[in-house]
Amino acid sequence: MKIRFLGLVLFCAVAVSCSADSEIATPSSSNPDPSNIEDTTSYSYDADELEMSQLINNHRESIGLSSLTLVNYISLASEGHNTYMIENNVVNHDQFQQRAQDLAETLGAQNVSENVAYNYQYAQGAFDAWMRSSGHKAAIEGNFTHFGISVSEDPSTGKKYYTAMFAKID
Repeated sequence: MKIRFLGLVLFCAVAVSCSADSEIATPSSSNPDPSNIEDTTSYSYDADELEMSQLINNHRESIGLSSLTLVNYISLASEGHNTYMIENNVVNHDQFQQRAQDLAETLGAQNVSENVAYNYQYAQGAFDAWMRSSGHKAAIEGNFTHFGISVSEDPSTGKKYYTAMFAKID
């Protein structure tokens, strides 16, 4: 499969968020059904994750966009990236292309975007930072149908890492 990047991958450090977009070409013969994944994939959302998902959907609805469907599989991919960032003491989009490709192959995603943030104590702070950034705001307001969210705390520092992945799945 071929992936075409729509935007630049931005790298930002402490208390700053980042975004990347990828449009994915999927074979027309395969059209995976994301609801099938939900039957076998579980994810336990904490209060921060539920708040962030509500903030994102409330904003979308306030500007006339449809809300996004929260998908456990995408949240697990987001959590995996948080784990990677914590283990490597980085804030970045390393392996974004592989995560996007996995969502294309598993869920039939045609377009994927990712926002990350670090060092916000509360979901509202990370969301506000994303909304002040044109690239992150564009991801939140983008032509997507599904999303996943993970908020993970570094056990050694207590700092939180946020990853939100957005996908267009027909």
